[in-house]
Amino acid sequence: MTRGACLTIAALAALTLVSLWTGAASVDVTRAWQDPGAAMILMESRLPRTLAVMLTGAALAVAGVLIQALVRNRFVGPDTVGTSESAALGLLLVTLWAPGAPIWAKIAVAAITAMAGTALFMAVIRRLPVREVMLVPIAGLVLSGVIGAVVTFIAWQADLMQYIGTWLMTGEFSGIVAGRYEFLWIAGGAAALAFFAADRFAILSLGDQVATGLGLRRAGVMRLGLVVIGIVSAMVVTTVGMIPFVGLVVPNIVARLMGDNLRQTLPVVALGGAALLMACDILARTLVHPFEIPVGTVMGFAGAGIFLWLLYRRPAHG
Repeated sequence: MTRGACLTIAALAALTLVSLWTGAASVDVTRAWQDPGAAMILMESRLPRTLAVMLTGAALAVAGVLIQALVRNRFVGPDTVGTSESAALGLLLVTLWAPGAPIWAKIAVAAITAMAGTALFMAVIRRLPVREVMLVPIAGLVLSGVIGAVVTFIAWQADLMQYIGTWLMTGEFSGIVAGRYEFLWIAGGAAALAFFAADRFAILSLGDQVATGLGLRRAGVMRLGLVVIGIVSAMVVTTVGMIPFVGLVVPNIVARLMGDNLRQTLPVVALGGAALLMACDILARTLVHPFEIPVGTVMGFAGAGIFLWLLYRRPAHG
């Protein structure tokens, strides 16, 4: 195990303990084995929330690595290329056309539209000049804005604006209790699936000609990446809403410190995403205690600062 992985695990373990102790209710969780009330709060609220934060952060960070590998650009993430907005569009359409559909059906539609939105972004950037690297994230932001505008217009016409606020503008875990986060395990499983194809994604990130020369089936790897990104985005948007910057800044930090060996860095990326989002969630619960700030707001401020730091700091690796 690398030194970076050990440090990230230690940080995540410490943040997990702090998260279990942090909450609006003043409860000593160390006495959960004696106090039934404390045990109920720990098992029904604080532990599910902590697990939800970990799964969300890890899955979004891995999805960020994959989309950066697919488009060969480090300035994109699941929240900047229209993926999350496309997942929200799928949820909105199934809410309009089949309001009584079970949650698994809504998530399936959201995953399909998220994959379609990501594929549309990839089709758009293939028409851009190869040397104009900054046009790729700009195109992603434009596409995100267009899809988001379509979602908002449809929701406004159908009087469903409250749903849009939940899916695209909130990004918070205050409503997470036992029974309301378990679908995030699917997102975690999809992210773990990427580890078994890490070498293929690393080869794909070198370019189409290199990948073809090494005998890689590019289309199959692309489809796998789209499936993982779509499932992660659908699960996260459906359960907690859109959370910015995790899939953008964490892969960049790890790549600067450890390089581009995805087989080695993917576990650290997942742990780093979980730790970063956990830290932001703890801040969201404590800054205006006993009230709570949406974690997406805290992550927005923190992620923007980290991203600017990454832009102006020279790489430490190599």
